[in-house]
Amino acid sequence: MNSESAAVCHVVAMPFPGRGHINPMMNICKLLASRKPDILITLVVTEEWLGYLSSEPKPDDSIVFATIPNVIPSERLKGVDFPGFYEAVMTKMETPFEQLLDRLHPPATAVIGDVELRWAIDLGNRRNIPVAALWTMSATFFSVLYHFDLFAQNQDSPLHLLEKAGHIPGISSSNMEELRKIFRRNDLRVLELALECISKVPKAQYLLFTSVYELETQEMDNLKATFLFPVYPIGPSIPYLELQANSCGAGNSTDYQKWLDSQPEDSVLYISLGSFLSVSRTQMDEIAAGLDDSGVRYLWVARGEASRLKEICSDKGLVLPWCNQLQVLNHSSVGGFWTHCGWNSTLESVFSGVPMLTFPLFLDQDPNSKQIVEEWRVGWKVQGEMGEENSVTREKIAQLVQKFMDLESRESKEMRKRARDLRDACQLAISEGGSSATNLDDFIRNILQSNCH
Repeated sequence: MNSESAAVCHVVAMPFPGRGHINPMMNICKLLASRKPDILITLVVTEEWLGYLSSEPKPDDSIVFATIPNVIPSERLKGVDFPGFYEAVMTKMETPFEQLLDRLHPPATAVIGDVELRWAIDLGNRRNIPVAALWTMSATFFSVLYHFDLFAQNQDSPLHLLEKAGHIPGISSSNMEELRKIFRRNDLRVLELALECISKVPKAQYLLFTSVYELETQEMDNLKATFLFPVYPIGPSIPYLELQANSCGAGNSTDYQKWLDSQPEDSVLYISLGSFLSVSRTQMDEIAAGLDDSGVRYLWVARGEASRLKEICSDKGLVLPWCNQLQVLNHSSVGGFWTHCGWNSTLESVFSGVPMLTFPLFLDQDPNSKQIVEEWRVGWKVQGEMGEENSVTREKIAQLVQKFMDLESRESKEMRKRARDLRDACQLAISEGGSSATNLDDFIRNILQSNCH
């Protein structure tokens, strides 16, 4: 094919098989292609995931898909036994991926491997292919896990050290408390696997972050000083290229876009609690009741619960199974985002200048919530600890939502001003000469000079 014959470099991208990893990897690939169109990029997914992606807009011509067999449990079963799913990813995907590398033409000259795939770095090193490790969560969370792993190495029971450790070099006291919360709330086997993956990063040739330098300046500087190889924050790795393209053309308006068009500016609360873990039915009903009691307009993406919730929600709200999230967040009528604090959603909200109600459920979402509420001060937290005994009542939800969406209060105005400032920092980072655009160009130049021809 023409793109292959013209290519000066063949980059193979291997994401962890999950929506929160495949989407940012896809966006990184599109950003690379936009900066250097003659790079050929092969994005590798399972056959099951190719089926999910086939219904979405096709990527750039210089990006092609390749598949490995479905050697891991189905995506539909992932939430039932995530530790087992993670274990399977760690043990069963390497061999078919290596066999795929043998069949690729032209051969791979660089690999972008998800940090969560610990074998990707080893595989690249064995084959003398430079590997860029991509971290799809915050640099702050990476730094905390990395320094904990350094501290815990060669210990008999590293996971039990945390409760009795007073101080760990490289981790602040507030982040120590977040780390303890993570270990209490999450499966220990998942955390062990994550730490094993983190421990491989020093063997990579590059480290890429989906974050933006200006959002996590201190952590980025510390990580650049920690590693001997280049560290590149090249985010936000969200589909802003498509957003820019759609704003230039007319396009077809969806029903929810038309509904948003009919709402006053900054009046709609957008709600999405992620695509992986579910909130209990009881809590969902409390949220629905609290939203209706608040009198605030809302657009709620509730996935599998959408049809049921439609029946119990008032006409103030619109309940959907799916929407184009970045497009919605950038709509002038959207004034707030109730989020589970997944890093991709966090970046989309920051990029759009929309303040957040945080509702963390899993792993990095607690420290992301802390970053949003305490460091950036562009949001408020909805819940405390996860669990039925601490579920949030409809009365509390109604009160909080009313206060959050009150555009006239001084607190709200100051929070929205800070959200706009972060939005401007993101826009500057991706513009020519900005930090992310410069880092992308440096990364491309580096792999071209060192390894491609």
